[in-house]
Amino acid sequence: MTQAPAKRHFVLFAVVAVLGLSLDLASKSYAFHKLGHPSVNGGKEAWLIEGFCGFQTSLNEGALFGLGQGYAWAFITLAFVALLGIGSWFALGAPGKDKLLTVVLAMLVAGILGNLYDRMGLPAWEGDWTWPVDTINTRAGIEHAAGDRIYAVRDFILFRFGSYQWPNFNIADSLLVCGVALMFLHAYVLEPRQRKRESGKADATEVESA
Repeated sequence: MTQAPAKRHFVLFAVVAVLGLSLDLASKSYAFHKLGHPSVNGGKEAWLIEGFCGFQTSLNEGALFGLGQGYAWAFITLAFVALLGIGSWFALGAPGKDKLLTVVLAMLVAGILGNLYDRMGLPAWEGDWTWPVDTINTRAGIEHAAGDRIYAVRDFILFRFGSYQWPNFNIADSLLVCGVALMFLHAYVLEPRQRKRESGKADATEVESA
């Protein structure tokens, strides 16, 4: 009986991680299939709310918000380290006994795997995923030739605020950002409250027993 909660949380972790990863990869494939390669579609946009929210494909050779362009190898290494750390923490520590933390870690794993899939060049297997001739990543100063495999994250969600455009992102990015935010909420708000309640109950029990 004591193992049942842990088992349910393991299943919850697997379900959330698989659903998150599937949604990320499927949405990327659909968006790029519909809108095309960003280097040849002229920055084509498909608006949900005209001028504010829509879709536009882009390729990011860096991390969130386009940081660290051209260092795919470093992000791949960090991704594997993070996956190993999360897996060990979940399997050996308290997260497996906490439902919210289980969901948060599953979101992080899904986000990491979704972008890792892209960074390792695997989308090249889905179709004609090659760079056009003399494509240049202006932010990183990297030149690509036709036939080179794409080691870049596929982004497609677009937000624009007047003349400012938020860096395009994807479902994996959203899972990572929301997962980190929820982790901080859990660590600095929810968990301290829980410890305070448990401490209050313990003090009350000691008073009653005295």
